[in-house]
Amino acid sequence: MTKFRISLALIALVAVAWLVAYVSGVDVHTYVLQHATLFSSLSMLCVGNLELVTKEIEKSNQLFEDFKKANDEKITKLEKGLAVADEVAKSTKLFTDLSEIQQSVKKMLEDIQAKSKRPGYAGEEDDKKSAHAEHKKAFRGFMAKGVTTDLFSLEEKALAISTNAGADGGYAVPKVIDSMMEALVVNISPIRQYANVVQTSTNDYHKLVNLKGVASAVAAETAARGATNTPTLIDIPINAYDIYSNPQATQQMLDDVFFNAEAWLADELAEEFGRQEGSLFISGSGTNQPKGLLTPTFVATGDATRAFGSVEFLGTGTAGAFPATNPTDILLALAGKIKARYRQNARWVMNKNTLFTIAAFKDASGRYIFNPITAPNVPATLLNYEVVEAEDMPTMAANSLSVLFGDLKRAYTIVDRIGTRVIRDPFSNKPYIGFYTTKRVGGSVVNSEAYKALKFA
Repeated sequence: MTKFRISLALIALVAVAWLVAYVSGVDVHTYVLQHATLFSSLSMLCVGNLELVTKEIEKSNQLFEDFKKANDEKITKLEKGLAVADEVAKSTKLFTDLSEIQQSVKKMLEDIQAKSKRPGYAGEEDDKKSAHAEHKKAFRGFMAKGVTTDLFSLEEKALAISTNAGADGGYAVPKVIDSMMEALVVNISPIRQYANVVQTSTNDYHKLVNLKGVASAVAAETAARGATNTPTLIDIPINAYDIYSNPQATQQMLDDVFFNAEAWLADELAEEFGRQEGSLFISGSGTNQPKGLLTPTFVATGDATRAFGSVEFLGTGTAGAFPATNPTDILLALAGKIKARYRQNARWVMNKNTLFTIAAFKDASGRYIFNPITAPNVPATLLNYEVVEAEDMPTMAANSLSVLFGDLKRAYTIVDRIGTRVIRDPFSNKPYIGFYTTKRVGGSVVNSEAYKALKFA
Protein backbone atom coordinates (compact mmCIF):
# COMPACT_ATOMS: atom_id res chain seq x y z
CA MET A 1 0.00 0.00 0.00
CA THR A 2 2.87 2.37 0.84
CA LYS A 3 4.64 1.70 -2.48
CA PHE A 4 1.37 2.35 -4.31
CA ARG A 5 0.97 5.74 -2.57
CA ILE A 6 4.59 6.64 -3.31
CA SER A 7 4.08 5.80 -6.98
CA LEU A 8 0.98 7.98 -7.09
CA ALA A 9 2.91 10.86 -5.48
CA LEU A 10 5.73 10.61 -8.06
CA ILE A 11 3.26 10.39 -10.95
CA ALA A 12 1.50 13.48 -9.61
CA LEU A 13 4.81 15.39 -9.43
CA VAL A 14 5.68 14.47 -13.01
CA ALA A 15 2.19 15.47 -14.16
CA VAL A 16 2.47 18.83 -12.44
CA ALA A 17 5.90 19.44 -14.01
CA TRP A 18 4.62 18.55 -17.48
CA LEU A 19 1.50 20.72 -17.13
CA VAL A 20 3.35 23.80 -15.82
CA ALA A 21 6.07 23.45 -18.47
CA TYR A 22 3.49 23.05 -21.24
CA VAL A 23 1.59 26.16 -20.13
CA SER A 24 4.88 28.08 -19.81
CA GLY A 25 6.00 27.00 -23.30
CA VAL A 26 9.31 25.45 -22.16
CA ASP A 27 10.80 21.97 -22.38
CA VAL A 28 9.83 19.71 -19.45
CA HIS A 29 13.42 18.57 -18.89
CA THR A 30 14.62 22.18 -18.81
CA TYR A 31 11.80 23.20 -16.43
CA VAL A 32 12.61 20.43 -13.93
CA LEU A 33 16.33 21.32 -14.00
CA GLN A 34 15.49 24.97 -13.36
CA HIS A 35 13.36 24.01 -10.37
CA ALA A 36 15.42 21.07 -9.09
CA THR A 37 15.36 22.29 -5.49
CA LEU A 38 11.60 22.71 -5.50
CA PHE A 39 10.93 19.24 -6.94
CA SER A 40 13.48 17.65 -4.63
CA SER A 41 11.72 19.21 -1.65
CA LEU A 42 8.31 18.16 -2.89
CA SER A 43 9.53 14.62 -3.49
CA MET A 44 10.87 14.40 0.07
CA LEU A 45 7.61 15.82 1.37
CA CYS A 46 5.31 13.49 -0.54
CA VAL A 47 7.44 10.32 -0.50
CA GLY A 48 9.92 10.33 2.38
CA ASN A 49 7.51 11.66 4.99
CA LEU A 50 4.67 9.40 3.88
CA GLU A 51 6.85 6.31 4.18
CA LEU A 52 8.23 7.42 7.55
CA VAL A 53 4.76 8.25 8.92
CA THR A 54 3.44 4.86 7.80
CA LYS A 55 6.31 3.03 9.51
CA GLU A 56 5.79 4.97 12.73
CA ILE A 57 2.06 4.20 12.72
CA GLU A 58 2.75 0.50 12.16
CA LYS A 59 5.19 0.58 15.08
CA SER A 60 2.64 2.31 17.33
CA ASN A 61 -0.04 -0.24 16.42
CA GLN A 62 2.28 -3.06 17.55
CA LEU A 63 3.13 -1.20 20.76
CA PHE A 64 -0.58 -0.82 21.55
CA GLU A 65 -1.14 -4.54 21.02
CA ASP A 66 1.77 -5.25 23.40
CA PHE A 67 0.32 -2.75 25.89
CA LYS A 68 -3.09 -4.47 25.82
CA LYS A 69 -1.43 -7.86 26.31
CA ALA A 70 0.55 -6.62 29.33
CA ASN A 71 -2.57 -4.99 30.76
CA ASP A 72 -4.59 -8.20 30.30
CA GLU A 73 -1.87 -10.12 32.14
CA LYS A 74 -2.03 -7.55 34.96
CA ILE A 75 -5.83 -7.93 35.22
CA THR A 76 -5.56 -11.74 35.29
CA LYS A 77 -2.99 -11.65 38.09
CA LEU A 78 -5.04 -9.14 40.07
CA GLU A 79 -8.03 -11.45 39.89
CA LYS A 80 -5.85 -14.25 41.29
CA GLY A 81 -4.46 -12.02 44.04
CA LEU A 82 -0.92 -12.12 42.64
CA ALA A 83 1.68 -9.32 42.52
CA VAL A 84 1.55 -7.18 39.38
CA ALA A 85 4.58 -4.90 39.76
CA ASP A 86 6.30 -6.29 36.64
CA GLU A 87 3.17 -5.98 34.50
CA VAL A 88 2.56 -2.40 35.72
CA ALA A 89 6.13 -1.40 34.89
CA LYS A 90 5.94 -3.09 31.49
CA SER A 91 2.60 -1.52 30.53
CA THR A 92 3.80 1.89 31.72
CA LYS A 93 6.92 1.66 29.56
CA LEU A 94 4.93 0.45 26.53
CA PHE A 95 2.38 3.26 26.81
CA THR A 96 5.10 5.88 27.25
CA ASP A 97 6.75 4.65 24.05
CA LEU A 98 3.37 4.53 22.32
CA SER A 99 2.52 8.09 23.39
CA GLU A 100 5.86 9.40 22.15
CA ILE A 101 5.40 7.77 18.74
CA GLN A 102 1.80 9.02 18.49
CA GLN A 103 2.93 12.56 19.25
CA SER A 104 5.76 12.17 16.75
CA VAL A 105 3.33 11.05 14.04
CA LYS A 106 1.00 13.95 14.81
CA LYS A 107 3.91 16.39 14.72
CA MET A 108 5.20 15.00 11.40
CA LEU A 109 1.80 15.41 9.78
CA GLU A 110 1.45 18.95 11.11
CA ASP A 111 5.03 19.78 10.07
CA ILE A 112 4.19 18.77 6.50
CA GLN A 113 1.50 21.43 6.52
CA ALA A 114 3.83 23.94 8.19
CA LYS A 115 6.65 23.30 5.72
CA SER A 116 4.32 23.95 2.81
CA LYS A 117 4.05 27.49 4.21
CA ARG A 118 7.79 27.87 4.85
CA PRO A 119 9.28 31.07 3.38
CA GLY A 120 10.82 30.37 -0.02
CA TYR A 121 9.27 26.89 -0.29
CA ALA A 122 7.25 27.78 -3.36
CA GLY A 123 10.33 28.79 -5.35
CA GLU A 124 11.69 32.14 -6.36
CA GLU A 125 9.50 32.55 -9.44
CA ASP A 126 6.33 32.17 -7.39
CA ASP A 127 7.80 34.40 -4.71
CA LYS A 128 8.37 37.23 -7.20
CA LYS A 129 4.70 37.13 -8.13
CA SER A 130 3.53 37.10 -4.51
CA ALA A 131 1.63 40.12 -3.23
CA HIS A 132 3.84 40.03 -0.14
CA ALA A 133 7.16 39.59 -1.95
CA GLU A 134 8.15 43.25 -1.53
CA HIS A 135 7.53 43.14 2.22
CA LYS A 136 9.37 39.84 2.51
CA LYS A 137 12.41 41.17 0.61
CA ALA A 138 12.53 44.29 2.80
CA PHE A 139 12.25 42.17 5.95
CA ARG A 140 15.21 40.04 4.81
CA GLY A 141 17.29 43.19 4.55
CA PHE A 142 16.12 44.26 7.99
CA MET A 143 17.11 40.91 9.55
CA ALA A 144 20.48 40.59 7.83
CA LYS A 145 21.73 44.18 7.78
CA GLY A 146 19.32 46.21 9.86
CA VAL A 147 18.11 48.20 6.82
CA THR A 148 14.87 49.88 7.87
CA THR A 149 14.16 52.37 5.08
CA ASP A 150 12.22 50.00 2.85
CA LEU A 151 10.22 48.51 5.72
CA PHE A 152 9.30 51.89 7.15
CA SER A 153 8.04 53.19 3.80
CA LEU A 154 6.09 49.98 3.14
CA GLU A 155 4.32 50.05 6.49
CA GLU A 156 3.62 53.75 6.19
CA LYS A 157 2.17 53.20 2.72
CA ALA A 158 0.00 50.33 4.01
CA LEU A 159 -1.15 52.40 7.01
CA ALA A 160 0.25 49.62 9.19
CA ILE A 161 2.24 51.98 11.38
CA SER A 162 0.95 52.76 14.86
CA THR A 163 2.14 55.26 17.42
CA ASN A 164 4.79 52.84 18.70
CA ALA A 165 5.94 51.50 15.34
CA GLY A 166 8.99 52.24 13.26
CA ALA A 167 12.50 52.35 14.66
CA ASP A 168 11.26 52.33 18.28
CA GLY A 169 8.32 49.93 18.06
CA GLY A 170 9.56 47.41 15.51
CA TYR A 171 8.28 46.23 12.18
CA ALA A 172 5.54 43.80 11.22
CA VAL A 173 6.57 40.24 10.38
CA PRO A 174 5.66 39.33 6.76
CA LYS A 175 2.43 37.37 6.39
CA VAL A 176 4.26 34.30 5.08
CA ILE A 177 6.27 34.03 8.32
CA ASP A 178 3.17 34.68 10.44
CA SER A 179 1.35 31.91 8.59
CA MET A 180 4.19 29.46 9.12
CA MET A 181 4.43 30.36 12.82
CA GLU A 182 0.70 29.68 13.25
CA ALA A 183 1.06 26.22 11.71
CA LEU A 184 4.05 25.37 13.90
CA VAL A 185 2.47 26.67 17.12
CA VAL A 186 -0.32 24.08 16.76
CA ASN A 187 2.27 21.36 17.49
CA ILE A 188 2.88 22.80 20.94
CA SER A 189 -0.41 24.52 21.76
CA PRO A 190 -3.14 22.06 20.70
CA ILE A 191 -6.06 24.15 22.02
CA ARG A 192 -5.46 26.71 19.25
CA GLN A 193 -6.19 24.02 16.66
CA TYR A 194 -9.70 23.36 18.00
CA ALA A 195 -10.85 26.64 19.56
CA ASN A 196 -12.53 29.54 17.75
CA VAL A 197 -9.74 31.89 16.57
CA VAL A 198 -10.56 35.52 15.73
CA GLN A 199 -8.20 38.10 14.25
CA THR A 200 -8.79 41.69 15.18
CA SER A 201 -7.08 45.02 14.58
CA THR A 202 -8.17 46.38 17.96
CA ASN A 203 -7.11 45.44 21.46
CA ASP A 204 -10.70 45.60 22.70
CA TYR A 205 -12.69 42.66 21.34
CA HIS A 206 -16.20 41.88 22.61
CA LYS A 207 -18.16 38.65 22.19
CA LEU A 208 -21.96 38.94 22.54
CA VAL A 209 -23.61 35.78 23.88
CA ASN A 210 -27.36 35.17 23.59
CA LEU A 211 -28.77 33.51 26.73
CA LYS A 212 -31.74 32.18 24.72
CA GLY A 213 -34.23 34.38 26.57
CA VAL A 214 -36.46 34.94 23.54
CA ALA A 215 -39.87 33.22 23.71
CA SER A 216 -42.36 32.14 21.03
CA ALA A 217 -46.07 31.24 20.92
CA VAL A 218 -48.64 29.62 18.65
CA ALA A 219 -51.81 31.40 17.56
CA ALA A 220 -54.72 30.97 15.18
CA GLU A 221 -54.73 32.88 11.89
CA THR A 222 -56.82 35.79 13.13
CA ALA A 223 -55.93 35.66 16.83
CA ALA A 224 -54.24 38.58 18.56
CA ARG A 225 -50.50 38.37 19.14
CA GLY A 226 -49.04 39.55 22.43
CA ALA A 227 -45.45 40.57 23.09
CA THR A 228 -42.92 37.82 23.89
CA ASN A 229 -39.83 37.95 26.06
CA THR A 230 -36.77 39.58 24.53
CA PRO A 231 -33.44 37.74 24.50
CA THR A 232 -30.79 38.53 27.10
CA LEU A 233 -27.35 39.34 25.72
CA ILE A 234 -24.14 39.01 27.71
CA ASP A 235 -21.09 41.05 26.70
CA ILE A 236 -17.79 39.17 27.16
CA PRO A 237 -14.74 41.40 26.62
CA ILE A 238 -11.58 39.58 25.50
CA ASN A 239 -8.45 41.68 25.85
CA ALA A 240 -5.20 40.82 24.09
CA TYR A 241 -1.94 40.71 26.06
CA ASP A 242 1.68 40.69 24.95
CA ILE A 243 3.57 37.45 24.56
CA TYR A 244 7.21 38.15 23.80
CA SER A 245 10.37 36.32 22.85
CA ASN A 246 13.95 37.34 22.05
CA PRO A 247 15.70 34.75 19.83
CA GLN A 248 19.42 35.37 19.18
CA ALA A 249 21.50 34.86 16.02
CA THR A 250 25.05 35.81 15.07
CA GLN A 251 25.73 38.17 12.19
CA GLN A 252 27.63 35.36 10.47
CA MET A 253 24.50 33.20 10.53
CA LEU A 254 22.46 36.00 9.02
CA ASP A 255 25.10 36.66 6.35
CA ASP A 256 25.33 32.99 5.35
CA VAL A 257 23.49 32.43 2.07
CA PHE A 258 22.63 28.87 3.16
CA PHE A 259 21.00 30.02 6.39
CA ASN A 260 17.23 30.51 6.03
CA ALA A 261 16.80 33.37 8.48
CA GLU A 262 13.03 33.61 8.05
CA ALA A 263 12.49 29.89 8.72
CA TRP A 264 14.83 30.08 11.73
CA LEU A 265 12.91 33.03 13.16
CA ALA A 266 9.55 31.30 12.64
CA ASP A 267 10.79 28.09 14.30
CA GLU A 268 12.26 29.91 17.30
CA LEU A 269 9.20 32.08 17.88
CA ALA A 270 6.74 29.22 17.38
CA GLU A 271 8.52 27.16 20.04
CA GLU A 272 8.31 29.86 22.70
CA PHE A 273 4.92 31.33 21.77
CA GLY A 274 3.43 27.83 21.57
CA ARG A 275 4.75 26.91 25.02
CA GLN A 276 3.26 30.06 26.53
CA GLU A 277 -0.08 29.66 24.79
CA GLY A 278 -0.33 26.01 25.78
CA SER A 279 -0.27 27.04 29.43
CA LEU A 280 -2.38 30.19 29.13
CA PHE A 281 -5.26 28.60 27.21
CA ILE A 282 -5.58 25.94 29.90
CA SER A 283 -4.98 27.79 33.17
CA GLY A 284 -4.46 31.49 32.39
CA SER A 285 -5.68 33.65 35.29
CA GLY A 286 -7.14 36.53 33.28
CA THR A 287 -5.00 39.04 35.19
CA ASN A 288 -2.70 40.61 32.59
CA GLN A 289 -3.04 37.37 30.60
CA PRO A 290 -5.76 35.38 28.81
CA LYS A 291 -8.35 33.39 30.75
CA GLY A 292 -7.98 29.63 30.41
CA LEU A 293 -10.45 26.76 30.16
CA LEU A 294 -9.91 26.00 33.87
CA THR A 295 -10.36 29.62 35.01
CA PRO A 296 -14.20 29.74 35.42
CA THR A 297 -15.95 28.57 38.58
CA PHE A 298 -16.76 24.84 38.44
CA VAL A 299 -19.95 23.65 40.14
CA ALA A 300 -21.97 20.42 40.25
CA THR A 301 -25.13 22.15 38.98
CA GLY A 302 -26.80 21.17 35.69
CA ASP A 303 -27.34 23.42 32.66
CA ALA A 304 -30.95 24.25 33.53
CA THR A 305 -30.17 26.06 36.79
CA ARG A 306 -26.44 26.87 36.69
CA ALA A 307 -25.40 30.54 36.57
CA PHE A 308 -23.98 31.76 33.26
CA GLY A 309 -20.20 31.61 33.16
CA SER A 310 -19.79 28.69 35.55
CA VAL A 311 -18.93 25.22 34.22
CA GLU A 312 -20.40 21.92 35.37
CA PHE A 313 -18.18 19.21 36.80
CA LEU A 314 -18.84 15.56 37.54
CA GLY A 315 -17.07 14.00 40.51
CA THR A 316 -15.41 10.61 40.23
CA GLY A 317 -16.35 9.71 43.81
CA THR A 318 -12.71 8.97 44.63
CA ALA A 319 -10.11 11.60 45.56
CA GLY A 320 -7.35 11.68 42.95
CA ALA A 321 -8.51 8.56 41.10
CA PHE A 322 -11.20 6.90 39.00
CA PRO A 323 -13.77 4.61 40.67
CA ALA A 324 -12.29 1.21 41.49
CA THR A 325 -15.08 -0.61 39.65
CA ASN A 326 -16.47 0.18 36.19
CA PRO A 327 -14.38 3.35 35.70
CA THR A 328 -15.56 3.63 32.09
CA ASP A 329 -19.05 4.47 33.36
CA ILE A 330 -17.91 7.83 34.76
CA LEU A 331 -16.53 8.84 31.34
CA LEU A 332 -19.80 7.83 29.67
CA ALA A 333 -21.71 9.82 32.28
CA LEU A 334 -19.58 12.90 31.60
CA ALA A 335 -20.14 12.62 27.85
CA GLY A 336 -23.87 12.22 28.47
CA LYS A 337 -24.06 15.56 30.30
CA ILE A 338 -23.18 17.49 27.13
CA LYS A 339 -26.11 18.63 24.99
CA ALA A 340 -26.37 16.85 21.63
CA ARG A 341 -25.54 19.96 19.58
CA TYR A 342 -22.18 20.25 21.40
CA ARG A 343 -21.46 16.53 21.51
CA GLN A 344 -21.31 16.32 17.70
CA ASN A 345 -18.00 18.18 17.68
CA ALA A 346 -16.80 17.23 21.17
CA ARG A 347 -13.28 16.18 22.16
CA TRP A 348 -11.51 14.94 25.28
CA VAL A 349 -8.70 17.08 26.72
CA MET A 350 -6.16 15.60 29.18
CA ASN A 351 -2.45 15.08 29.67
CA LYS A 352 -0.44 11.94 28.92
CA ASN A 353 -0.48 10.60 32.47
CA THR A 354 -4.28 10.71 32.67
CA LEU A 355 -4.58 9.19 29.20
CA PHE A 356 -2.31 6.31 30.27
CA THR A 357 -4.68 5.48 33.12
CA ILE A 358 -7.73 5.59 30.84
CA ALA A 359 -6.03 3.53 28.12
CA ALA A 360 -6.27 0.47 30.38
CA PHE A 361 -10.09 0.74 30.70
CA LYS A 362 -12.48 -1.61 28.89
CA ASP A 363 -16.17 -1.38 28.08
CA ALA A 364 -18.84 -3.87 29.19
CA SER A 365 -17.93 -6.13 26.24
CA GLY A 366 -14.25 -6.28 27.22
CA ARG A 367 -13.05 -3.97 24.43
CA TYR A 368 -10.49 -1.23 25.09
CA ILE A 369 -12.14 2.18 24.94
CA PHE A 370 -8.99 4.00 23.73
CA ASN A 371 -7.86 3.73 20.10
CA PRO A 372 -4.51 5.28 19.10
CA ILE A 373 -3.69 6.82 15.72
CA THR A 374 -4.02 4.01 13.16
CA ALA A 375 -3.57 5.95 9.88
CA PRO A 376 -2.54 9.44 8.70
CA ASN A 377 -5.17 12.04 9.56
CA VAL A 378 -7.12 9.52 11.68
CA PRO A 379 -6.90 10.89 15.26
CA ALA A 380 -6.65 8.90 18.47
CA THR A 381 -10.10 8.39 19.98
CA LEU A 382 -11.65 7.62 23.34
CA LEU A 383 -15.20 6.24 23.25
CA ASN A 384 -15.20 7.32 19.57
CA TYR A 385 -14.40 10.96 20.40
CA GLU A 386 -11.04 12.53 19.49
CA VAL A 387 -8.44 12.91 22.24
CA VAL A 388 -6.49 16.18 22.54
CA GLU A 389 -3.30 15.54 24.51
CA ALA A 390 -2.51 18.79 26.34
CA GLU A 391 0.47 18.52 28.68
CA ASP A 392 -0.61 21.63 30.60
CA MET A 393 -3.72 19.88 31.91
CA PRO A 394 -3.34 18.98 35.61
CA THR A 395 -2.29 15.46 36.58
CA MET A 396 -4.82 13.44 38.58
CA ALA A 397 -4.82 14.50 42.24
CA ALA A 398 -7.37 15.19 44.94
CA ASN A 399 -9.93 17.72 43.60
CA SER A 400 -8.08 18.14 40.28
CA LEU A 401 -9.95 18.94 37.06
CA SER A 402 -7.87 16.61 34.92
CA VAL A 403 -10.31 15.72 32.11
CA LEU A 404 -12.36 18.09 29.96
CA PHE A 405 -14.96 17.04 27.39
CA GLY A 406 -16.86 19.26 24.98
CA ASP A 407 -16.96 21.41 21.87
CA LEU A 408 -13.87 23.62 22.19
CA LYS A 409 -14.81 25.74 19.19
CA ARG A 410 -18.08 26.78 20.82
CA ALA A 411 -16.62 26.97 24.31
CA TYR A 412 -13.41 28.97 23.87
CA THR A 413 -12.42 31.97 21.74
CA ILE A 414 -8.85 33.04 21.04
CA VAL A 415 -8.23 36.61 19.89
CA ASP A 416 -5.14 37.38 17.82
CA ARG A 417 -4.26 41.04 17.53
CA ILE A 418 -3.20 41.15 13.86
CA GLY A 419 0.52 41.62 13.44
CA THR A 420 3.65 40.22 15.04
CA ARG A 421 6.28 42.94 15.51
CA VAL A 422 10.07 42.64 15.65
CA ILE A 423 12.76 44.97 17.02
CA ARG A 424 16.31 44.18 15.86
CA ASP A 425 18.86 44.58 18.68
CA PRO A 426 22.56 44.26 17.70
CA PHE A 427 23.88 45.98 20.86
CA SER A 428 22.69 44.24 24.05
CA ASN A 429 24.32 40.83 23.65
CA LYS A 430 27.29 41.08 21.27
CA PRO A 431 28.22 39.17 19.11
CA TYR A 432 24.58 38.02 18.99
CA ILE A 433 21.80 39.95 17.34
CA GLY A 434 18.50 39.76 19.20
CA PHE A 435 15.09 39.87 17.54
CA TYR A 436 12.77 41.08 20.29
CA THR A 437 9.35 39.95 19.10
CA THR A 438 5.90 40.65 20.50
CA LYS A 439 2.51 39.16 19.70
CA ARG A 440 -0.80 40.09 21.32
CA VAL A 441 -3.09 37.21 22.26
CA GLY A 442 -6.29 36.99 24.28
CA GLY A 443 -8.59 34.15 25.22
CA SER A 444 -11.70 33.42 27.23
CA VAL A 445 -14.50 30.90 27.75
CA VAL A 446 -17.53 32.25 25.90
CA ASN A 447 -19.96 29.34 26.28
CA SER A 448 -19.88 27.56 29.63
CA GLU A 449 -22.45 24.99 28.47
CA ALA A 450 -20.27 23.66 25.67
CA TYR A 451 -17.88 21.65 27.87
CA LYS A 452 -17.74 19.78 31.17
CA ALA A 453 -14.99 18.69 33.54
CA LEU A 454 -14.23 15.50 35.43
CA LYS A 455 -13.26 16.32 39.01
CA PHE A 456 -11.24 13.72 40.91
CA ALA A 457 -13.08 14.17 44.18
